[in-house]
Amino acid sequence: MAGAGYLDWNGSLEALGRAHDAGIFALVIGPKGTGKTTLVREFAASRGLPIESANFSLRTREGHLVGTKTLEGGSVAFTEGILVRSMRRGGVMYLDELNAAEADVLLRLDEALDDRRELVLKESAGETVAAADGWYAVATINPLSHAGTKELPPQLLSRFPARIRLEYPPAETEAEIVRRHAGAACGGADLEAGIRLADALRGAAAVEELAYAPSMRETIAYARLVGAGLAAREAATTVFGNVYAQWGEIEHKKVAGIITSMFGGQ
Repeated sequence: MAGAGYLDWNGSLEALGRAHDAGIFALVIGPKGTGKTTLVREFAASRGLPIESANFSLRTREGHLVGTKTLEGGSVAFTEGILVRSMRRGGVMYLDELNAAEADVLLRLDEALDDRRELVLKESAGETVAAADGWYAVATINPLSHAGTKELPPQLLSRFPARIRLEYPPAETEAEIVRRHAGAACGGADLEAGIRLADALRGAAAVEELAYAPSMRETIAYARLVGAGLAAREAATTVFGNVYAQWGEIEHKKVAGIITSMFGGQ
């Protein structure tokens, strides 16, 4: 059963569970802030499965996944990486933002994800690590429009035949998610206005009129600030508006105008 705080509004949790039961690795696709990580962690918790997580970037190296040799007391030892630990332990291996990883890292990962579920440790005298029964991999990726992302090689993509897409939820669903995380202190017109603003900014970002699309984390933060007594317009400026100064004054003023049109001069 899913945790009381999680709302499986589009059936993604159920789909992930069915993929796991069928032994099919899953790929969760969607923009930042749509709840991909929450989905994976909720799935593992609902099944009572241990979870190891690796967040990928240009700085992620093979050693993070597989392990590295170290010098201890004058002797060379091998310290296992997170992928090896997960394979030995079983449970869920969560590969976050997989399409931000470098090619050499993906190549090594591909070896562990093929049908044999084995990894040869050239770093440790050629030992072969076989995954524990039931070991399961879930990866998440961001759209290619996100900075630092790239296309996954077809061979690696084929390792994840179950593909689950997450988008931002409808306004009424997002309001319910926000209430579950922020409590009832922010509600009614103020909450509706914050979600409407977030949706407008996301729509503008989708057509490249703005550089950034706010996540559900930000609507939750907005609700918490309003619940703490901050005026709705000021909370909107703090959470949604000021970040656009990063892309220059024109961008910042554009969003400030949108906030004024929705919240007035309060």
